[in-house]
Amino acid sequence: MGLSRERRSQKNQRNTMLRFLLQWMFIMCLAFTSSFAQPAPFTMRISCGARQDVHTKLTNTLWRKDFAYTGGLSCNATRSSFIAPPLKTLRYFPLSEGPDNCYNINMVPKGHYSVRIFFGLVARPNLSNEPLFDISVEGTQIYSLKSGWTSHEDQAFAEVLVVLTDGSVSLCFHSTGHGDPAILSIEILQIDDRAYYFGSQWGQGVMLRTAKRLSCGIGQARFGVDYNGHPWGGDRFWSPIKTFDQNFDRPRSTESRIKQAVASPNFYPEALYRTALVGTDSQPDLAYTMDVDPNRNYSIWLHFAEIDSSVTGVGQRVFDILINGDTAFGDVDIVKLSGDHYTALVLNKTVTVNGRTLTITLQPKDGNHALINAIEVFEVITAEPKTLPEEVRVLQTLKMTLGLPLRLGWNGDPCVPQQHPWSGALCQLDRTSSKWVIDGLALDNQDLRGFLPNDISRLNHLQSINLSGNSIHGAIPSSLGTIFSLEVLDLSYNSFNGSIPESLGQLTSLQILNLNGNSLSGRVPAALGGRLLHRASFNFTDNAGLCGMPGLPTCGAHLSAGAKIGIAFGASFTLLLLGTCSICWWKRRHNILRAQQIAARDAPYAKARTHLSRDIQITMHQNHGNARTAAENGPILLS
Repeated sequence: MGLSRERRSQKNQRNTMLRFLLQWMFIMCLAFTSSFAQPAPFTMRISCGARQDVHTKLTNTLWRKDFAYTGGLSCNATRSSFIAPPLKTLRYFPLSEGPDNCYNINMVPKGHYSVRIFFGLVARPNLSNEPLFDISVEGTQIYSLKSGWTSHEDQAFAEVLVVLTDGSVSLCFHSTGHGDPAILSIEILQIDDRAYYFGSQWGQGVMLRTAKRLSCGIGQARFGVDYNGHPWGGDRFWSPIKTFDQNFDRPRSTESRIKQAVASPNFYPEALYRTALVGTDSQPDLAYTMDVDPNRNYSIWLHFAEIDSSVTGVGQRVFDILINGDTAFGDVDIVKLSGDHYTALVLNKTVTVNGRTLTITLQPKDGNHALINAIEVFEVITAEPKTLPEEVRVLQTLKMTLGLPLRLGWNGDPCVPQQHPWSGALCQLDRTSSKWVIDGLALDNQDLRGFLPNDISRLNHLQSINLSGNSIHGAIPSSLGTIFSLEVLDLSYNSFNGSIPESLGQLTSLQILNLNGNSLSGRVPAALGGRLLHRASFNFTDNAGLCGMPGLPTCGAHLSAGAKIGIAFGASFTLLLLGTCSICWWKRRHNILRAQQIAARDAPYAKARTHLSRDIQITMHQNHGNARTAAENGPILLS
């Protein structure tokens, strides 16, 4: 009995040690595996208009507060659909703040991203309940809201797949005159670097806008998180479709495990392949039709998994796939192509659609029924080339120094999207750099009240500048003379002062120069006068201080302010010198006259003294003569 208890005790100890060893090995395996696992993808979710971070149920998803990304106004939100995240605020952009407004988000690592923007409704009765506006990402317009979007779940957001390379992303909203843009939330979700590779165009300046994403045979909208999807899948939204045609197809589902679903680079959720639509005997074809924009390229992704237990081998379900009547894939055998039952298969085709509808048809062969699990349709959008960054920075400087009114906006990229360029900025595509450049500024009569900075010369592709009819003050920058492509310079009817820079004479392409209606002074540069011989048109009138050109005073008769100051100073000095000399002369003359008056008063006494002096001198002279005669005759004896 005692021996039996001892053996049981030893056995328990061995089992305990074995369990501990197994647990330790399991923990070590997890640690080893995690050290080589792919890092978590970059994720940023913004609750627009929120002043604090928000966590939403049931997934406890973090939404960051909306701070320092953009302008606009924060407001309470009304959710447009149940698929939108349950957030209480939004940000909207009144037209008075400009037609274009952007979220500029930095610190985004280089990579491939799914960018999704949810729209909201402003919870105020006096504002539009359904605003219509355009959306652009990285300067490329991706979507235009259509009337009635609040009635369609999958139109409550816009989504695009894009490669980001410069550490930031710009999301812009462009007014179209139908209400103020209102944004509920923004999601920036990193996906695998080769996700949705569709051919040689992939990653070469193109984007994929999600036009439709369908899960066939189910009746509830789901996101990737609802499917327990892989984080590198990007939390995709799957819109449900129970039937293509109520009379000619039927749903099919399974709980079996699906192989090769959660695989790089797209990481589709396994649950996506557990439901399907299958054709019937009365109508074996399966056909799905959707509206699209004409004359566009579309990348179509079709998902299959053989989940019908009655299909046991190769050749039992074979069908062709037609896109708008053209065969895209022939003799599709799911079991054969995927390698087994309950195994995921994805087929991709990119086509050009000329009309306004896209129809995907599955035609079975040999009496079989067609089957499909899911459909994805992306519009292939060619990314717009951006404006040269240096020129964008100069325009932002001009926005501040010229005091541009808010109504002009000037947010985002000046030249793209081409449907919404900046007001007053004229663009041209530079073939050398494949970037947009600014070749004109047309900001006349815009109530500008600042000054023109020297930085304007860095817009060295400018051909025309029209800033007339404003209140711009200060000097005309001499750096304008380095924009050698300049043909038109109109600064008329402003408050420019000082002289006309000599450097403007270097603009050999200049044909029109209007400086009239300012406060300029001095001589017009001679080089500009020489341009008149080349049929150039110049206007310098209504500048009180200018001279030296036909129609203006001559510079001798009409001196500059500096010359006038010099002459006034010289004249004052001369008058002062003449006054001083006059005073000195007057004092000297006064002294002479005084001396003469004194001399006239003392004349009788002077005359008497003069006669006495003369008598004394005569007497002395006579005595002296007598003495000399006596000396010559010898001594005289006295008795």
